[in-house]
Formats: sequence, structure tokens, C-alpha cells
Amino acid sequence: MSKLRVGVIGVGHMGNYHARIYHQLKKYIDFVGVCDIRKTRANEIAALYGTKAFYNYQDLLPHVDAVNIAVPTSEHYKVAKGCLETGKHILLEKPMTRIYEDAVELIDMAEERGLVFHVGHVERFNAAVLELMDVVKGETPVFLEAKRMGPAGGRERTSGVILDLMIHDIDIILGLVRSGVAGIAAVGKKVYSKYEDIANVQLYFENGTFTTISASRVSQTKIRTLSITMPGYDIFLDYASEDVSIHRKATTSDNVVGGKMKQVQDSLVERLTVNRDNPLRLEIEHFINCIQDHEKPIYSAMDNLRSLKIALKALEITEKNLKG
Repeated sequence: MSKLRVGVIGVGHMGNYHARIYHQLKKYIDFVGVCDIRKTRANEIAALYGTKAFYNYQDLLPHVDAVNIAVPTSEHYKVAKGCLETGKHILLEKPMTRIYEDAVELIDMAEERGLVFHVGHVERFNAAVLELMDVVKGETPVFLEAKRMGPAGGRERTSGVILDLMIHDIDIILGLVRSGVAGIAAVGKKVYSKYEDIANVQLYFENGTFTTISASRVSQTKIRTLSITMPGYDIFLDYASEDVSIHRKATTSDNVVGGKMKQVQDSLVERLTVNRDNPLRLEIEHFINCIQDHEKPIYSAMDNLRSLKIALKALEITEKNLKG
């Protein structure tokens, strides 16, 4: 069987990471080339990974079976539609599009043509998240608190923190809670850009679960955490270190300490064993397997649409209340 021919469209900050993984997988796929409208950048990344440079994605399409799209979000719809029209399987970086109806159209096009359409939510493949899903399965969380914060960095921004960062946490939380969203509250603030650089979103679920999600790109400390209150125990996840700990319900007893009667609280902390791996590599391997081996996608089209719909609604509310 001939190797799957793959190309990467858009090799900026994220696209470079994707290209690196395909280069590492060249034993299993034919990494045809990279495409970027910035010729210098395309040439640089192509030379780095020993592949061919293209400057217009339409010129790449006749040579590939599948594409990995990591262009700015504003270009997602146009580029993805052009690739689907020529029968290419797609891995499209999140968020799918800025307009919900455009995302629905892309998914419908892929399904009509029998094409794999994978949306790049890399945290889904974080080993700690996979462990967490097993722990929470079948139970209803009481409260979830997500924090995703870090410095601004030097990248040009084409969106705010909700579509750039927070959508990761919205996606994971929706996967954990598995209930309809009954209400959304959101606020944000501009600091360095014309978009929200700080945002806080609260989601109220039909099953009673409540969650608060904070995202910032103006913080000097990088934080990527999720805290979950379950009936009788708490779970803490650190995305960066891929650590998961379970804090069981504490017991309180009266003990004599230093000649004085004091209350002593005992709690049990269990640290889960996590088999760490590169989440992006796992995601790309899953995309390839869905094409070559007809592996069932871990997340459905409806899962992808639901995460986008909630993120866009949170963004709409935030923009009405935007400060700065």
C-alpha cells in the first residue's frame, strides 16, 4: 500500500510544530511539502524538514491526499472549503471558524464526500486528560474551575483569548460534564491588543454543574490547570506537567498536640500514574489512522460543533461587556 501523502498549510508558530511531527513520521507517511504565503518562511521550514515549499495551497493540493491546516482563523473557512472541494482529508486547527454556520457547512461537505475532518484540539490527547476522563466517567461534577494563563509573547494576534486559549478548556469541560448548557456569563478586558486579552466565563449546566473558566495572555506565570469538585472528593489536573491528583474527603479528629487539644484534619491524596507522551504527535497519529485504518474518531462532529458554539456565544457576550 502506498504511503499517505500529506502537506501542511500555514507554517507559523503552530504550523511549524505540526510540520515537525510529520517529519518525524516520514517512515509512515509521505510528507510532500509545506505551504505558506510568506515565501521566506515556507522555504525556511521546507529546508528544515527536508521537504518541498509551496506558496499557494492550491498548488499543493494535486500532490496530496490529506492536509494539515494551521493558517490564521480568519482563513480557515476559505482554505478548508477549497481542500474539501478537491477531496482532501483535513486536520484543521481549532477553532474551526469564526462563524458557526461556516463550520456546519464544512462538516457537511466532509461527510457528503466521505472525508476525515479532524479539528485540532490537542488537549484531548493530553495523557492527564485521558486519565481524568476515566475517573469522572459516569459521575456528575459539582464545580469545575479552569485557568489558562501566560505571557503575551511575540506572536501577532488575530483573535482574543477565548478562541485562542479558552476554547481548549470549554472543550474538555463539555466532554467531562456531558450535559446541556443552561446559561453563560462572560466578561473580558483588552490590554495589549484589540481583542480580549483577559476573559472569565461561567457556564451553568442543565444537570446543576457550575464552572468558571479564566484565560489570560497578560500573566507572567504560565498556568494550565483544572480543578474539579466531585461528591466526596476533588481532582486537580496540571496540563503542563500532565499530573493528576485526587484529594479524598478529609476527616477531622480531636488530638492532644503539645499539651493542648487541637483539631487535626486528615486527607488522602492519590496521584494517578500517567503515561506521558507528546499530545500533538498522538493527535496527528490518530488523524492518520482515521484515514488509513478507518479508526473511529475519538470526538464526533457534534462534539466539535458544540465546543465552537459555546465558545462563540461566550465571545459574543464578552464583546458586549469588553473593557479597555
